[in-house]
Amino acid sequence: MINSRRSFPSSDEIHSLRGRGVLYIVSGQHYVKAAIQSAKSVRKHSPHLGVHIYVDKESLQLLNDNDDSISSFGLIHSPHYRSKVDYLTKTPFERTLYLDSDTRICTPIDDLFDLLDRFDIALAHAHYRYHPKTMTMWKTDIPQCFPQFNGGVIVYRSTTEVFEFLESWRRAFHETSFEKDQVTLRELLWFGNLRIATLPPEYNLRSHKYLKIWDRFEAQPKILHFREFHEVETLHTTGLFGSLLQHLRSLMPLRLPRK
Repeated sequence: MINSRRSFPSSDEIHSLRGRGVLYIVSGQHYVKAAIQSAKSVRKHSPHLGVHIYVDKESLQLLNDNDDSISSFGLIHSPHYRSKVDYLTKTPFERTLYLDSDTRICTPIDDLFDLLDRFDIALAHAHYRYHPKTMTMWKTDIPQCFPQFNGGVIVYRSTTEVFEFLESWRRAFHETSFEKDQVTLRELLWFGNLRIATLPPEYNLRSHKYLKIWDRFEAQPKILHFREFHEVETLHTTGLFGSLLQHLRSLMPLRLPRK
């Protein structure tokens, strides 16, 4: 049964939120371990940001064993494979960057939060835009040139309007049988009134091939979003992580000589 009671903060509670931070919503020790590694990459490149994580009860011990990469944490009640739709409105931050656990930050990401001076929410387009699951229609056939957005990297403001939108996404996900939450997200964004900023692909890099074809004068990777990052224990032994770092170093902008 769907809980129809409003699950997001009141206006007074929203006004009490402060600061900028990164949010993870993860259940299962396999994925929590990956999220901790992602949080470490946030700490490395943007150490002043807060990092909050929601986890299931069975994974709490992993946070106790963790270093200081996590600022605060909360408990997921009744976790499921898309618990994020239930907890996005429970962010402790005024401006939030939600990240999936299979992400890594490559450079400082402060400019993402500056987007929210003019926009309510920011996402990147889904990479596999013509996959049958990505082309699935929910209620309305809307133009293909307004494709699905990937739900693994979301920047958003803590406002009543945004939280009402996220609450509608939560209800839609639970009321439908879609495996992917992006199906309902796409149509809700299309019919909604939020100011949407579309992130360029370097802020949600989903394919290794771009690391091979981009040169240093093209886009600079900011956030890697590879499913291999869920395999924390095998990344280093297989050499994949080292290979990715080598590609990244070759893509970093040249240091211009001083005049």
